[in-house]
Amino acid sequence: MKDLALVAEKVNKEVVEIYRSIEPVELLNHKKVINAFRQSKVSSFHLGGSTGYGYDDAGREKLEEVFCRIFQTEDALVRGQIVSGTHAIALCLYGILKSGDLLLTVQGKPYDTLDKIIGYHTKSEGSLVSMGVCCRQIELLDDGTLDWGRLDEELRQPVKMVSIQRSCGYSLRPSLNMAELSKLCSFIKARQPDTIIFVDNCYGEFVEESEPTENGADIIAGSLIKNPGGGLAPTGGYVAGKKKLVELAANRLTAPGIGAEVGPTLGWQRLFFQGLYLAPHLVMEALRGAIWAALFFKELGFDVFPSPYDKRTDIVQAVILKTPERVEAFCRGIQGASPVDSHVVPVPSPLPGYQHQVIMAAGTFVQGASLEFTADAPMREPYGVYFQGGLSLTYTKIGLIEAASEVLRW
Repeated sequence: MKDLALVAEKVNKEVVEIYRSIEPVELLNHKKVINAFRQSKVSSFHLGGSTGYGYDDAGREKLEEVFCRIFQTEDALVRGQIVSGTHAIALCLYGILKSGDLLLTVQGKPYDTLDKIIGYHTKSEGSLVSMGVCCRQIELLDDGTLDWGRLDEELRQPVKMVSIQRSCGYSLRPSLNMAELSKLCSFIKARQPDTIIFVDNCYGEFVEESEPTENGADIIAGSLIKNPGGGLAPTGGYVAGKKKLVELAANRLTAPGIGAEVGPTLGWQRLFFQGLYLAPHLVMEALRGAIWAALFFKELGFDVFPSPYDKRTDIVQAVILKTPERVEAFCRGIQGASPVDSHVVPVPSPLPGYQHQVIMAAGTFVQGASLEFTADAPMREPYGVYFQGGLSLTYTKIGLIEAASEVLRW
C-alpha cells in the first residue's frame, strides 16, 4: 500500500499553481456579491423572519432583489419552501409547460431524479408526458459533445423549452461551461427567438466568472443547500430569470393568484443572507477540494473526471473505482471522517427519484447539504463515486485520505 502521507504531500505541491489560477474568479464573485448587498441596501431589519402567510416580508423581498443583482435577472424566487434542486426544477417545468408544448433536452439522459418528472422512460402519473407535454431527447455524440446537427433539425419545429443541465450529474460527460452555454443559447435563439432556455444550475454557482442568465439563459434553478447557501442555509431553493417565467414558477409553488406574495421566512432569513455572502469563498474551498481529490486519486492509479487541470464549471469530482466494494469503501471513509454521524456505515439503498440503488455519505450538519462534505454514487457501472463540497480544504483532505485508506484495502 502506498504511503498516503507522502502522496498527499506531493499533491500539496502540485496544486499550488492550479489554485493560483482560480483566485481571480473568487475575487470577482466576492465583489459581485458584496456589491449586490450594498446596492440593495441590506440592513439588520431584513434579517428577521415572518410567520403565517408571510405577507409583506421585506427581508424576503430584499434577498430576492440581491439574487436578481447577482444573477442579472428581472426577478427571483428564493424560498425555504423549495425543498431541493429537483423541486426548483419541477416548479419551472410544470409552471411553464402545458399540454401540446415541446420540451427538448439536449445532453442525453437528464439527471436521474428528473425521470419521473419528465416521463421519458417511466410513464408515471403526473409526469409531463402523462399531462400531454411532448418531450424529446437528443443524445450526445460519442465524444461527449453536443449534436449540433440534430439540434438544428429539432429546432425546425416549434420548441417551447430547451432544458440544459450545467453539471454532469451521475455521468462522465463534460459539464457545460459558460463559453459553451453562450454558444448553445445563441444557436437556439438564432433559430427560434421565442424558445425558452432553462438551465439546471445546481453545483455551478460562483464557479465561473458569470452565470447562465448572463450567457443567454431565460430562467435558472438551484438549491440553497448547495453552492449559494454557503453552508449555512438549512433548506431552500431558488428560481431566477425573466419576470413572467419566475411568476409562472411561483404560481406552481403556491397557487395562481397567490404566487410569490406568500411564504414565511421563519428563522431562516439571516442564514440565507449570511450563507449567500460567504458562498463565493466556500464554493472555491469546495473547488480546491475537488482539484486536490483529482490529483490525489490520480496519483493512486485511479481514473478521475474531470482531470485536475481541466477548467471547472461545477464542484463535482468523479473517481472511477470500477467495483461496488470500492465505492462502498470510499463512502465509508468519507462518512467516518465527517463531523456528524461518523459512526454510521452508509450502504446502498433505494432512493426516491433514482432508478438504481444509491449510496450516500453525508455526515453533514444540514441533511443532504452537498456543499458541506459529501460523496454519493449510483450502484452501476463503471462504479464511479461522485464527490462534492468541502467547506474547509483541510477537512476535505482528511476525509479523502480516510476514503483512500478504505479503498486501497480492496
